[in-house]
Amino acid sequence: MEEIKDVVLQYVIEEYLEDDDEEITYDTPLISGGFVDSFSMVSLKVFLETKFKISLPDDKATPEAFDSVNNIVNLVNEFID
Repeated sequence: MEEIKDVVLQYVIEEYLEDDDEEITYDTPLISGGFVDSFSMVSLKVFLETKFKISLPDDKATPEAFDSVNNIVNLVNEFID
């Protein structure tokens, strides 16, 4: 599970952090904290589906499910074989 966490955290840092001085953790609020917006959420969903070879139903890809790395990992784990 740590590997998925690290992959997701690294992706978020590389794609969405504008300031190198900002730090995020597995629990940092991504959407409510302003790091990820609705457009970014779509690209994050595509990344997760491609990287982990899963299909995330749109009704599961909610702002709450994408609001932290831990939440994202929990969602991904629901769909990994």
